[in-house]
Amino acid sequence: MDRNKVSELTGLLTRALYHRQALLEQPPRSAIRLFNGFYEGFPPLVVDLYARTLVVFTHKLDAADSLALAQMVQQHLLAQLDWIGCVLLKQRSSTHPDAKKGVVLYGAQPDTVVWENGVQYALALRLNQDAGFYLDTRGLRAWLKENASNQSVLNTFAYTGSLGVAALAGGASAVTQIDRSARFLEVARASLRLNALDETKMKTSAVDFFVAAGQMRRKRETYDIVIIDPPFFSLTPRGRVDQVKETTRLINKARPLVTDGGYLVVVNNALFLSGREFIGELEALTENGLLTIEHIIPVGEDVTGYAETVVNQPPVDSAPFNHPTKIVVIKVKHKARAAEKANKEVK
Repeated sequence: MDRNKVSELTGLLTRALYHRQALLEQPPRSAIRLFNGFYEGFPPLVVDLYARTLVVFTHKLDAADSLALAQMVQQHLLAQLDWIGCVLLKQRSSTHPDAKKGVVLYGAQPDTVVWENGVQYALALRLNQDAGFYLDTRGLRAWLKENASNQSVLNTFAYTGSLGVAALAGGASAVTQIDRSARFLEVARASLRLNALDETKMKTSAVDFFVAAGQMRRKRETYDIVIIDPPFFSLTPRGRVDQVKETTRLINKARPLVTDGGYLVVVNNALFLSGREFIGELEALTENGLLTIEHIIPVGEDVTGYAETVVNQPPVDSAPFNHPTKIVVIKVKHKARAAEKANKEVK
């Protein structure tokens, strides 16, 4: 990087860090986004902090430029946060699996635990190309911890299971976590043990969502809270996930699994799907009165960028959401119950 670019980026990093000072704990044990380059002025770079581990993500750069950028970020941030114990570089555009999953540039091995809202979560920062613990769903974990007491919860596309663990920490009576990968679900098990939660209350199943949903519908299984947090796009022999084109289809697969009066939580992270389009699709589903949009859960400012730090806006307008990760809590009624209520009102 030339001298002018270095000066510009260090200025952006300093400004971003200044606005996140209130989130920095001592001892460091939380997970926050220190810099979101997509919005804060340098798109090839995202920097996250997991306890004492700095995770540097580079996008659309070759190996040499990625390394040079990460080393510059490391030098600048370690001068201000001298307690950082590890720097991990993830090159998202690399064709090499190890480079995508992360290479340690500094210090010891990455941290394996973070704390959030009084709950411990196991980390496996090099298990996949992302960090395995999503910062944009922090608000949803808080909602689940607050609202899951004595509730049965189904977490579909569970990945490393943080949403289900948050529900258990909030007193859920039972949590079922399903994901196609048993390796990812083992991280959920580790989180369970960290918090000394009752292992009999959590069931994990390495199974395709479409297979599991069909089996549960045939058995007439229902849950008080069902979470749909799928990948942006996925194609398996059993079904397709497409967050731009097939939200309604996915919801209709899951809604029979929700207990009458229960909640369906839908997460959509499609960057090019506007907030208005998404909420319009959900509103169309509410027209028969069986679904009601209850809450929109915002994404934290460390992820979205702050009013004083944002330089670039998302490619499409996210409103009424504050980020392309769109999180909605929907209340579900069943048709028979709704008809019974309508008859009583007529009488």
